[in-house]
Amino acid sequence: MIELAEPLPASVVERLRDFLAGSSSWFEEKRPGGYDFNVFADRLGVEHSPAVDGRRPFLVHVMGPGIGDEAVFEAEHADEPDPVPLIGFSPVWAVDVVAGCNRPVDHLATALLTAAAMDVVGGVAGAELLDDQVDLVAGLPGVLAMTDGPLPTVFGTAEFLRAWAAQPGFRLLK
Repeated sequence: MIELAEPLPASVVERLRDFLAGSSSWFEEKRPGGYDFNVFADRLGVEHSPAVDGRRPFLVHVMGPGIGDEAVFEAEHADEPDPVPLIGFSPVWAVDVVAGCNRPVDHLATALLTAAAMDVVGGVAGAELLDDQVDLVAGLPGVLAMTDGPLPTVFGTAEFLRAWAAQPGFRLLK
Protein backbone atom coordinates (compact mmCIF):
# COMPACT_ATOMS: atom_id res chain seq x y z
CA MET A 1 0.00 0.00 0.00
CA ILE A 2 1.15 3.51 -0.78
CA GLU A 3 0.44 5.90 2.09
CA LEU A 4 -0.24 9.53 1.17
CA ALA A 5 0.02 12.61 3.38
CA GLU A 6 -2.53 14.58 1.34
CA PRO A 7 -5.41 13.92 -1.03
CA LEU A 8 -4.23 13.64 -4.62
CA PRO A 9 -5.25 16.39 -7.02
CA ALA A 10 -7.54 15.17 -9.80
CA SER A 11 -4.73 15.76 -12.30
CA VAL A 12 -2.47 13.27 -10.45
CA VAL A 13 -5.25 10.65 -10.29
CA GLU A 14 -5.66 11.15 -14.05
CA ARG A 15 -1.88 10.73 -14.61
CA LEU A 16 -2.01 7.49 -12.59
CA ARG A 17 -4.95 6.31 -14.71
CA ASP A 18 -3.08 7.16 -17.92
CA PHE A 19 0.06 5.33 -16.74
CA LEU A 20 -1.90 2.20 -15.79
CA ALA A 21 -3.95 2.21 -19.01
CA GLY A 22 -0.78 2.66 -21.07
CA SER A 23 0.90 -0.30 -19.35
CA SER A 24 -2.08 -2.58 -19.86
CA SER A 25 -3.34 -5.10 -22.34
CA TRP A 26 -6.84 -4.66 -20.90
CA PHE A 27 -8.06 -1.82 -18.69
CA GLU A 28 -11.34 -0.93 -17.00
CA GLU A 29 -12.01 2.05 -14.77
CA LYS A 30 -14.56 0.88 -12.20
CA ARG A 31 -14.82 4.34 -10.62
CA PRO A 32 -12.56 7.41 -10.50
CA GLY A 33 -9.39 6.07 -8.87
CA GLY A 34 -10.50 2.41 -9.11
CA TYR A 35 -8.94 0.30 -11.85
CA ASP A 36 -9.07 -3.34 -12.94
CA PHE A 37 -6.48 -4.25 -15.57
CA ASN A 38 -3.87 -6.63 -16.93
CA VAL A 39 -0.37 -5.16 -16.93
CA PHE A 40 2.37 -6.29 -19.30
CA ALA A 41 5.01 -7.57 -16.85
CA ASP A 42 7.84 -6.92 -19.30
CA ARG A 43 6.84 -3.23 -19.52
CA LEU A 44 7.68 -3.06 -15.82
CA GLY A 45 11.05 -4.75 -16.38
CA VAL A 46 9.94 -8.19 -15.16
CA GLU A 47 11.41 -11.11 -17.05
CA HIS A 48 9.21 -14.18 -17.04
CA SER A 49 9.12 -17.65 -18.46
CA PRO A 50 7.55 -17.93 -21.92
CA ALA A 51 5.27 -20.55 -20.34
CA VAL A 52 3.77 -17.81 -18.12
CA ASP A 53 1.48 -15.27 -19.74
CA GLY A 54 3.12 -11.84 -19.38
CA ARG A 55 -0.24 -10.17 -18.81
CA ARG A 56 -0.77 -10.05 -15.05
CA PRO A 57 -4.11 -9.10 -13.42
CA PHE A 58 -4.22 -6.21 -10.96
CA LEU A 59 -6.57 -3.96 -9.06
CA VAL A 60 -5.45 -0.48 -8.06
CA HIS A 61 -7.61 1.63 -5.78
CA VAL A 62 -7.10 5.20 -4.66
CA MET A 63 -8.96 5.51 -1.36
CA GLY A 64 -9.60 7.83 1.52
CA PRO A 65 -12.12 10.45 2.53
CA GLY A 66 -14.01 11.51 -0.59
CA ILE A 67 -12.70 8.76 -2.87
CA GLY A 68 -13.11 5.02 -3.06
CA ASP A 69 -14.23 2.89 -0.17
CA GLU A 70 -13.66 5.03 2.90
CA ALA A 71 -14.58 2.12 5.19
CA VAL A 72 -11.77 -0.01 3.70
CA PHE A 73 -9.29 2.85 4.15
CA GLU A 74 -10.34 3.25 7.78
CA ALA A 75 -10.26 -0.51 8.47
CA GLU A 76 -6.79 -0.90 6.94
CA HIS A 77 -5.44 1.87 9.18
CA ALA A 78 -7.45 1.16 12.36
CA ASP A 79 -5.13 -1.24 14.16
CA GLU A 80 -1.77 0.06 12.96
CA PRO A 81 0.69 1.83 15.26
CA ASP A 82 0.93 5.61 15.10
CA PRO A 83 2.60 6.21 11.72
CA VAL A 84 3.90 9.73 12.46
CA PRO A 85 7.11 8.60 14.23
CA LEU A 86 7.71 6.08 11.42
CA ILE A 87 6.91 7.98 8.22
CA GLY A 88 6.44 11.56 9.38
CA PHE A 89 2.72 11.87 8.69
CA SER A 90 -0.67 10.35 9.33
CA PRO A 91 -2.02 8.98 6.02
CA VAL A 92 -5.13 10.68 4.69
CA TRP A 93 -5.31 8.77 1.40
CA ALA A 94 -3.73 5.57 0.11
CA VAL A 95 -3.23 3.71 -3.14
CA ASP A 96 -3.73 -0.04 -2.86
CA VAL A 97 -2.01 -2.23 -5.47
CA VAL A 98 -3.45 -5.76 -5.47
CA ALA A 99 -2.14 -8.60 -7.61
CA GLY A 100 -4.61 -11.11 -9.00
CA CYS A 101 -2.17 -14.07 -8.89
CA ASN A 102 0.59 -15.41 -6.64
CA ARG A 103 3.45 -16.56 -8.87
CA PRO A 104 6.99 -15.17 -8.52
CA VAL A 105 6.35 -13.00 -11.60
CA ASP A 106 3.36 -11.49 -9.77
CA HIS A 107 5.41 -10.59 -6.70
CA LEU A 108 7.96 -8.82 -8.89
CA ALA A 109 5.30 -7.11 -10.98
CA THR A 110 3.50 -5.92 -7.82
CA ALA A 111 6.64 -4.36 -6.35
CA LEU A 112 7.64 -2.70 -9.62
CA LEU A 113 4.09 -1.55 -10.41
CA THR A 114 3.84 -0.04 -6.92
CA ALA A 115 7.20 1.72 -7.41
CA ALA A 116 6.06 3.06 -10.80
CA ALA A 117 2.78 4.26 -9.27
CA MET A 118 4.81 6.01 -6.56
CA ASP A 119 6.73 7.80 -9.30
CA VAL A 120 3.36 9.32 -10.26
CA VAL A 121 1.64 9.85 -6.89
CA GLY A 122 4.52 10.04 -4.39
CA GLY A 123 3.93 8.64 -0.92
CA VAL A 124 5.50 5.92 1.19
CA ALA A 125 5.13 2.19 0.55
CA GLY A 126 4.41 -0.14 3.43
CA ALA A 127 4.96 -3.90 3.24
CA GLU A 128 4.74 -6.66 5.82
CA LEU A 129 7.78 -8.92 6.08
CA LEU A 130 8.56 -12.52 6.82
CA ASP A 131 11.02 -12.89 9.72
CA ASP A 132 13.82 -14.00 7.39
CA GLN A 133 13.39 -10.84 5.27
CA VAL A 134 14.00 -8.32 8.07
CA ASP A 135 17.82 -8.35 7.95
CA LEU A 136 17.85 -8.31 4.15
CA VAL A 137 15.61 -5.27 3.73
CA ALA A 138 17.13 -3.31 6.63
CA GLY A 139 20.25 -2.57 4.59
CA LEU A 140 18.55 -1.60 1.33
CA PRO A 141 18.47 1.97 0.01
CA GLY A 142 15.24 3.88 0.50
CA VAL A 143 14.18 2.22 3.78
CA LEU A 144 12.53 4.90 5.90
CA ALA A 145 11.43 2.87 8.93
CA MET A 146 10.74 -0.64 10.16
CA THR A 147 8.55 -2.06 12.90
CA ASP A 148 9.05 -5.31 14.74
CA GLY A 149 6.50 -7.66 16.22
CA PRO A 150 4.57 -10.65 14.92
CA LEU A 151 4.40 -9.09 11.43
CA PRO A 152 7.34 -6.74 10.93
CA THR A 153 6.61 -3.93 8.49
CA VAL A 154 8.97 -1.89 6.35
CA PHE A 155 8.23 1.59 5.02
CA GLY A 156 10.18 2.86 2.06
CA THR A 157 10.49 4.75 -1.17
CA ALA A 158 10.11 3.58 -4.74
CA GLU A 159 13.91 3.15 -4.76
CA PHE A 160 13.54 0.70 -1.87
CA LEU A 161 10.91 -1.36 -3.70
CA ARG A 162 13.10 -1.62 -6.79
CA ALA A 163 16.16 -2.60 -4.71
CA TRP A 164 14.18 -5.22 -2.79
CA ALA A 165 12.65 -6.67 -5.96
CA ALA A 166 16.17 -7.09 -7.37
CA GLN A 167 17.15 -9.43 -4.50
CA PRO A 168 17.33 -13.17 -5.25
CA GLY A 169 14.19 -15.01 -4.15
CA PHE A 170 12.20 -11.79 -3.69
CA ARG A 171 8.69 -12.39 -2.38
CA LEU A 172 6.00 -10.18 -0.89
CA LEU A 173 4.10 -11.43 2.13
CA LYS A 174 0.73 -10.27 0.82
